[in-house]
Amino acid sequence: MKSIFLRIASSLVLGLGALALSPAHAASFDTLDPVQPSDTPGKVEVLEFFSYSCPHCARIEPLLEAWQATLPDNVVFKGVPVAFNASMRDLQKLYYALEAIDRMDLHAAAFKAIHEERKQIFTANDIIDWVAAHGVDRDTFTDVFNSFGVQTKIRRADELTQSYKIDGTPSLAIGGRYVTSPSHTGSYQGAVDEADRLLKDLLAGS
Repeated sequence: MKSIFLRIASSLVLGLGALALSPAHAASFDTLDPVQPSDTPGKVEVLEFFSYSCPHCARIEPLLEAWQATLPDNVVFKGVPVAFNASMRDLQKLYYALEAIDRMDLHAAAFKAIHEERKQIFTANDIIDWVAAHGVDRDTFTDVFNSFGVQTKIRRADELTQSYKIDGTPSLAIGGRYVTSPSHTGSYQGAVDEADRLLKDLLAGS
């Protein structure tokens, strides 16, 4: 069990790297080459690369939630849970299982549980116990958690993480062309504002 938490701790270090740079040392965004295709036909995609174990992802989440409410109909916002090591895999499964059972109200609750309530919900059994405590049928959630559909989405998340060259969380990808983050802009709100600016420029030119 100790080794699991050590691996989780290493993932937190990677997340902390998202604020390691200041604007004086980094551009406000990176440009992707080649441009990445959208998985949503007819829509401009905004991707949030995150991990539940990342404290910076927890901090930026309310800002992103508010921003999502302002996005136009031709834009789709999608979360992409990242696993930098094997110990983070069950947290990826948590996100996609919540999505599959239409309980995304527990998305923000998972951040709160880990970073405010200090709950150790990093492994499958603990995750399932926590979700069941929120009124979800244990057997149903367990089946979805271990389903082929969730595994397929995880493989796609891993592909996107590699294609977008993501090495820290949170990171925001805009229209398959740009990536920004708090490490680029120096603040959480700055990253959201820069993502909004890039999106508006992209839509204006389309």
